[in-house]
Amino acid sequence: MQRIPGGTGAYSESKGALVCREAVARFIARRDGVPCDVEDLFLTDGASPGVHYIMKALLRDKRDCVLTPIPQYPLYSATITLYGGTLLPYYLDEASGWGLDCEALRCCVEDARARGQRVRALCVINPGNPTGQCLSQGNQEEVVRLCAREGIVLLADEVYQDNVYAEGKRFTSFKSVASELGLLDQVPLVSFNSISKGAVGECGRRGGYFEMTGVDAAVKDQILKLASINLCPNVSGQICTALVCDPPQEGSPSHARYSAERKEILASLKRRAATITKALNALEGVSCNAAEGAMYVFPQLTLPPAAVAAATQIGKPADFFYCWRLLEATGITVVPGSGFGQRDGTWHFRTTFLPPESEMESVCQLITDFHARFMDEFR
Repeated sequence: MQRIPGGTGAYSESKGALVCREAVARFIARRDGVPCDVEDLFLTDGASPGVHYIMKALLRDKRDCVLTPIPQYPLYSATITLYGGTLLPYYLDEASGWGLDCEALRCCVEDARARGQRVRALCVINPGNPTGQCLSQGNQEEVVRLCAREGIVLLADEVYQDNVYAEGKRFTSFKSVASELGLLDQVPLVSFNSISKGAVGECGRRGGYFEMTGVDAAVKDQILKLASINLCPNVSGQICTALVCDPPQEGSPSHARYSAERKEILASLKRRAATITKALNALEGVSCNAAEGAMYVFPQLTLPPAAVAAATQIGKPADFFYCWRLLEATGITVVPGSGFGQRDGTWHFRTTFLPPESEMESVCQLITDFHARFMDEFR
């Protein structure tokens, strides 16, 4: 209250109140073992405005392109289109648990440049949305080296960093990887985080941040100009971001209760992920990789030709048709894979495991019953 004398109803600095950025900087330093300069931090109304700022600064015309994972969170395709650039897809490998092929990435860069395109940035979502994979540290090291070698800005969407469930997996930030490789000053890196995910899920409060490292000071000045157009991020969201990044520490009166609640929320998400994955893999013509992290699974559908034909008759992709029929029959909303991008000839949908744990079995049963009826109808 002393450091924000205007309260939540007054403007703060355009980067965010210094006291809140200091809390975020301490969090990043604890997480990575690498110092964080508060002047490298921009607080934002969730992670999305930060992506807008960076895309606006990166993209000049259609020759500028951004390497984007397919499947991808549609924020990236939307902002690339909005600011006049071109999406350069790189496909995640479903057969290897939605893994990333760095040799294929390198070929994408070479092919794009041969076509006269300018590869401005590489977007990585880790843990993944909609696919739920967690990259290995080896994969991350290859990505960092590629960006350093090719002069490509690395956009690290790390909003699901607290949501890792797979045994033997853990979240490692791209900043810490770049630091360990001695490349922190050689890789232009923008990393995004949000209070919408993790164990708190404060989506409506609109809080988040991005950190810029290895970026020229003159570029940061231009990003500050963009942030200044919006005056400042909402102050309540800034304070919530600071609290999420600086939770009760060991020895404080609230630490035991906070730790227990957080542990149980994440453990419940892990159990729910296993429940939905098991149910989906039991369905005819459905295969689903385990959710290593994030809050989603992205099963592949093998649909009868008659269902594909019925979708074609109404001018819709087959996975849209399936999801629409599921919604009408059960009230369950899932998102067709065609909304995220997928390999030609494949059909998917994304679903979350966010329904209350007490309802997960009944949700799975509703999907199971619907799927059996759908397959029988179009067999």
